[in-house]
Amino acid sequence: MVANKTELPELFNKVMAGITEANRKLVEERAAEGRSLVVFVDGETKNIPAKELLAELNGKK
Repeated sequence: MVANKTELPELFNKVMAGITEANRKLVEERAAEGRSLVVFVDGETKNIPAKELLAELNGKK
């Protein structure tokens, strides 16, 4: 199915919501396991504990 111009913003928002949900689930699962995630920040790769990332997602930094 090809979306018309009026459907594209809605489709984009749905895709972004799905990506956001999947990322949160990944961080929550890794935090529960006591693991870290590798992220790309300011041109560098960093190994950050998932609990820290989860706290940031929850607004507790």
